[in-house]
Amino acid sequence: MSVISAVDVFPVQYPEPNDSGALRCLLFVRIRSDDGAEGWGEAVTMFPGATAATAIMVESVRELIVGRDPRANVALWHDLQAEAWWYGHRGGIFSFALSAIDVALWDLKARLAGLPLVDLLGGARVDSLPVIASTHAFDPSLEVEAERHGRYVTERGFQGFKIGMGKRGETHIGYEVGRDIEFMRLLREAAGPDAMIMLDRGKKITWTLDDAIARVRGFDQYDLKWIEEPFEPDHSDELRALRAQVSCLIAGGEREWDVHGYENALADGMIDVVGCDVGRAGGVTGALQVLAVVEREHRWFNSHAWSSAVNTAVSIALSATSDRVLLQELKPDINPMQDELVAEPIRAVDGRVAVPTGDGIGVVPELDVLKHYALS
Repeated sequence: MSVISAVDVFPVQYPEPNDSGALRCLLFVRIRSDDGAEGWGEAVTMFPGATAATAIMVESVRELIVGRDPRANVALWHDLQAEAWWYGHRGGIFSFALSAIDVALWDLKARLAGLPLVDLLGGARVDSLPVIASTHAFDPSLEVEAERHGRYVTERGFQGFKIGMGKRGETHIGYEVGRDIEFMRLLREAAGPDAMIMLDRGKKITWTLDDAIARVRGFDQYDLKWIEEPFEPDHSDELRALRAQVSCLIAGGEREWDVHGYENALADGMIDVVGCDVGRAGGVTGALQVLAVVEREHRWFNSHAWSSAVNTAVSIALSATSDRVLLQELKPDINPMQDELVAEPIRAVDGRVAVPTGDGIGVVPELDVLKHYALS
């Protein structure tokens, strides 16, 4: 019987071209067994302080993990939750640690079995998923940005795109209703009638209810697929009022930590598309619980996989097990944690991305890349 022999942490910081070169952080966890097998996981910590704290959390439970049977990963997930009863109840930094550990354990378990992760999860219902480009707008010219995003569809074969508003760069969308609607018009013109277009409010912007209704109704004229997090998660009254005025889907939930938070977020029926990140919401084990709620409530599951190839590979496998998934997001522009991190980057082909079929999660981080981008 294999037993876990080591738990290693790799905090990184890297520039993200899809976010105007902003520095972002991740924490990778490697779990090794005594027979030489290893599994990899990731926490989407984003900021240096959260990354350093998560590394400490992982190290604090190392003794609970080493010596255990990696095949008993779900039992270990519950034991870790119980260990963090004082500082990990319903979320927080420990959820990042738990997520990275859990993904690494699933990867290790699948590799020991000689199977792709998706087979351990019950098997894929599809062999590929529709893929959209998930990015931000940077240029001060709306026309330039519309043309750039249109080319993701017309030249590179993506089935659409999602744009985060209120981000770095000089486009400054999300602040003026009329200008935002004009941008949506230009996007539709550039991408064509069939492309899926999504817009994400972004954390730096606050919309009044009246502005949100006017803005999203304007977007609806040009067939917006969904508006993401138009309000903060606790603004349920505003969300209900917006829901009554617009026809597009409403997405949300990416900042929830566990299945209980998602159940609460979905209770009023206002969220159609549920964002869930395996690198935040308890790893594969936690995301499976969320997916079960999404399927029960007949909503749509969307893996919030805007980080590394590890997160992306796991998210694709998870999404492939359900018929409540519309698409997969991919970063369209070359970036360190997708294109340098692994030997064979995950690519879209003819508007779809294949479900990984290699052992485990199907990708293995390059140690020299992790060292190059190590967070000091």
